[in-house]
Amino acid sequence: MLVLLSFVLKKETTFYQRRASKILSIIVSFFSSTYVIKWKEFFSQKELTVPPSFHSRVISCASMEVLQAYLLWRQTECHISNQYNTCLWRLVFSGKSEKEAKEILKGTQKQEQNELLFQQFGINYKDLPQIFRQGSCAVKIKVDDIVKYREDGTPVKRPRKKAVIVHSENVATKRFWNNYTCLTEELGSLAEGINKIKPEYLRSFQFESRLMLSTWIVVRVDGCHFHRFCEDNGFQKPNDEHALKLMNSCAVSLLEMFKDIIFAYGVSDEYSFVLKKDSLFYQRWSSEIVSAIVSLFSSMYVMKWKEFFPEKEFKEPPYFDGRSVCYPSSEILRDYLAWRQVDCHINNQYNTCFWLLVKSGKSRTEAQSCLKGTQTQEKNELLAKFGIDYNALPTIFRMGSSVFRDTDEPTGNERVVVEHCNIIETSFWKEHPRILNEEEPLLTILRPHSNKMLRLS
Repeated sequence: MLVLLSFVLKKETTFYQRRASKILSIIVSFFSSTYVIKWKEFFSQKELTVPPSFHSRVISCASMEVLQAYLLWRQTECHISNQYNTCLWRLVFSGKSEKEAKEILKGTQKQEQNELLFQQFGINYKDLPQIFRQGSCAVKIKVDDIVKYREDGTPVKRPRKKAVIVHSENVATKRFWNNYTCLTEELGSLAEGINKIKPEYLRSFQFESRLMLSTWIVVRVDGCHFHRFCEDNGFQKPNDEHALKLMNSCAVSLLEMFKDIIFAYGVSDEYSFVLKKDSLFYQRWSSEIVSAIVSLFSSMYVMKWKEFFPEKEFKEPPYFDGRSVCYPSSEILRDYLAWRQVDCHINNQYNTCFWLLVKSGKSRTEAQSCLKGTQTQEKNELLAKFGIDYNALPTIFRMGSSVFRDTDEPTGNERVVVEHCNIIETSFWKEHPRILNEEEPLLTILRPHSNKMLRLS
């Protein structure tokens, strides 16, 4: 089953400062987490064994006319795909192979498919559930909630907006639009119905960029509002080892599933995934790469939660944002990773001091004031007063986690490992030269059988 959803943001939105990478990654992450959390509501007898992963892109509709055409296009595609698939699977269930069924349907149009369904299977296509034929619309309606009751028993109501699911034969019409005041108030009014759409024209509004060839791609995933998430779920301060190991487990799964990811470094609620220099993952489309990685990471986080927190339930779905950066050389890439590990040390040392002060009786404001302007040596001296040697703290807290493929010496098999080591020094990279092994230039690899060069457009 192919799942396609479009989320429309109002024209004047400043959601995450309109940064495309932030918007698409946050929406796909929240959707992925929520999908896994809600699975049991709809499939109570089925275990979710494979993490769902979605990818996303941003389309900037320049006018209401473009938005109207886009919605009509998506709903038309819904009808065409559903009618074809209904015919295909009816033929398969009747004994045909998929290949035979596709051959029968090759070149057929709407009327021919309707006749096939009715004559061979007694199905009137228009009698199929609306959700299959028309898709679904989530819109906001205004409702009055009872917030309390007065002494005489009369209710006190407060208006709010509530999301509901509706179905319509044509969502791109003025008639449908005008039934929901939130649509006209927040998005604007539609023109009279349109009949013809040009998908090529609509695709021209897609915000897209291809990442530079022959560069290391780093996708950095960061937790959104994780301070609140940690508080809500009672994570230990300053570090929760179970939470860190959950993040590591998700990173391991990504390296196992996406072979183009060759290294990952994580600390706190962030992870940086390094894709090999000659990667053609999603043809190097930035939005596809970022959203696929963020989506899978989010799904894995929810699916693995009970392994690390068997007694805890989510209060709110966790979600992450992502961004991609290209690094032209392994030296600059190592500088980036060194920066993240230095940041790990600085933040961990500060937080270790901060929470010791808070637990000793100081307020958070007082603890911040005590630490203001202090350097590494001064923080170490403060920790010593509490009987703590910073260098003796667990390496997972001080150095973060490095995830990469290594060879198991007894068997010779490749496996994904997690280590807590110094990646700032060159010694780590010398010990593991395969990680950043620079292969032939990408353009040479892409040379076809002829003497001509293949060009990526």
